[in-house]
Formats: sequence, C-alpha cells, structure tokens
Amino acid sequence: MTMLEKRTPIPVEEAVARCMAHAHKLPVITVPLADSLGYYTAEAITATYDIPMFDKSPYDGYAVRSVDTIGASGDNRISFRTVDHIGAGAVSSHAVQQNEAVRIMTGAPIPEGADAVVMLEQTVETEEGFTVRKSFKSGENIAVQGEECKAGELVLPAGTLITAGVQAVLATFSYSTVPVRRKPSVALIATGTELAAIDEPLTPGKIRNSNGPMIAGQLAELRIKAATYEVTADDYDHLLALIKEALQTHDIIITTGGVSVGDYDYMPDIYKALEADVLFNKVAMRPGSVTTVASLENQLLFGLSGNPSACYSGFELFAKPVIKKLMGATNCYSPVIEAELTEDFLKANPFTRFIRAELDVINRTVKPAGFNKSNAVVAIAKSNSMIMLPGGTRGFQAGDKVQVIITKLTDVASW
Repeated sequence: MTMLEKRTPIPVEEAVARCMAHAHKLPVITVPLADSLGYYTAEAITATYDIPMFDKSPYDGYAVRSVDTIGASGDNRISFRTVDHIGAGAVSSHAVQQNEAVRIMTGAPIPEGADAVVMLEQTVETEEGFTVRKSFKSGENIAVQGEECKAGELVLPAGTLITAGVQAVLATFSYSTVPVRRKPSVALIATGTELAAIDEPLTPGKIRNSNGPMIAGQLAELRIKAATYEVTADDYDHLLALIKEALQTHDIIITTGGVSVGDYDYMPDIYKALEADVLFNKVAMRPGSVTTVASLENQLLFGLSGNPSACYSGFELFAKPVIKKLMGATNCYSPVIEAELTEDFLKANPFTRFIRAELDVINRTVKPAGFNKSNAVVAIAKSNSMIMLPGGTRGFQAGDKVQVIITKLTDVASW
C-alpha cells in the first residue's frame, strides 16, 4: 500500500461539474415503442398530422345547424328530428338539413352541414328526436381540426423522458419504433471485508451488504439493470482484476467502500494502477466527503463511500445526473425546492450537509428522516428527498426555510 495521501476537498458544485464534463451522450439506437419506457428521445418528435385530424364531437349528443337553434328558450322549445346515428370511428353520409340532427358519440366526426353539438343532457327526448331550450353558436361543443397541434409542429423535444404519456403521443403519431440514446452499462462492486451477502451467516463483526442492493435499486429506478460483480477475496489484486474485467464491457463502474485512507482501502491504489484520471477524491460535503470519481477514456468509475447514507447521497448527486446525460436527457438534475423545516437541526455544518428527509410536497414542509448518522440505513427507506444545508452554518430551527433536493415523488410510508 502507498502512504496515506493528502486530499483537498472541492465544493460539491465543482465536483458535479467535473463529472458532467466527462459524460458524453451515448450513441443513438432504435427501440420498439413497447420497450421505450425510461429512455430519452434522441430526436425531436413532430406531429405527422393535425390533432384532432378532423372536426369532432367532444361529447355524446346531437350534431345540428346552429342557425336552427336561434330563438330557443324555456318558453319556446325548438324541435329537431334525428336522421342518423354515428359512433366514434364512423362517418355519417347524411348532410344535415333544416331542423335535422345526427346522434353523435364522443370522438365522432361532425357531419356535413352541422356546425354545433347539443350535449345529450341539454335535450328533452321526443318521438322523432328531441327539443332544446337554448340557442347554440357556430362551433359550440366542437373540437376543431388541428386545435391541439398541427402537422409539422414540434411535439416533444429531443431529450424527453419517455413515460406512459409520451408513449401515448408516439403511438398517436404512428411511431412503432423510437430513436433513443443507448442506456449505459453499469457494473456494481461492493467492497469490504465486513460485508456478508444476503444468504451468508452473520458471524461476529459482519454486516449485511445493503449498499449493493440499494445502488442496484437506484439504478433500477432509472430502468437500468446493474451487473453485480461478486467480491470473493477482499484484497488489492482480486479487486484490481475484478475492476479490469468490468471495464471490458461496461461504461460505468460503481464501487462502494474502499475509498477512504485506511490500511484496507484499496481503491486509491487501484485508480493509480489503472492510470485513471482522478477527477476528485474529496468533496466538501457531509456525509460522503471521501467520494471519488475517476475517468478512463470514455468510462467513469464512481468510488462511493461505504457508509449507507453517504453512498446514497453520492449516487444521487454525482452518478445519477451523469447517467441521465449519457442517455441524452435535457433535464439531468433532480429538482430543488424551498420548504419549511418542521424540526430543529442544530448540528454544525462545516461542509455542505445533505440530510435524508421526508418532504411533504403539498404543504412544502420537510423534516429529517429519523436517525440521520452517515451509517444509518433505516432513514433511507423513510426519505424521498435530501435537505441541503450550506457549509459554515448551524442552528437551523423549525420554521426556517431550507433547500430540498427531491429524489423521488413516490409514496413514503408513515412510521
């Protein structure tokens, strides 16, 4: 092992910027629409035709000529005769004449001659049709061709996350396949002699490997399946060989643990052996100051702390935006909002501090998620955000406004 090295911490913002400067968009591929969820569009999506494609009815009712409704009132109900009946997908062959109506379903095209739709609940049924007691304007209750978008208009810019709603838009415009950026291939390696796999006995001094499943889960939330490499011997030569193997087939290598400056932390020496460019090896943040990121040509190696909370924060702050950029995302960063602190947090913050938190996004209130030391695990499960407290501060109290990074908007259990 080499002598312990002196590390100079850099600001979080600079560390993120260094990571992003080494993240280059991956090549464009084409995937079937059904498999496109979680990718980002690689090209702008334009409307291939008008939406709606024709004047149509947004309601169940009757298509009429508006001129025939003039003068209708409660004391002067005007009668109409139903001459045809059409549903969505059908077209009436009848041109509507004076005081005639076509029964029409939601989504059906407006028949020739008609220029208004009378909603079903606005009518009183008669033997031949119905009566109305109000007049209608031309175009009333009609969805006009092209009112949502016209052929050739930009619908979705490149870099849009493909969600279920985006898939609906793509299907609307006949995209059976979608141009997207390839997802990065990620290798995950959890180091540490103290770690026991989920199916191994917990002998004295051992703890469960929670970081590996956690990072795999954070990747899965981005719809990326990690390739997990098993550490069978926690020594320098074995880890170096394992990382070299992973570098053969993966864009990103994420290691957890082994990045400190202790006698058994091998990663600093491994970066040297690989001749990797270490972008930084200390960040002015708590927890996770020893987070290290290195680049090797177009590959990135993220050395995350072995402490669960620091590991979680390191992934959210550094790895996640890089992965999004590689995939061509327009918005790579998690949203940050201001919220009101509902509990005191009196600890000093020599560096920028990230606190796993429970955010009530409706009421804009936030509180630390339970026990919040860097090696705490349970608090991670309770959190949907991270409170961000600036370095050089202390004494935050309930009622103070703080900055909050939203990490997810899914339900957080009540404990």
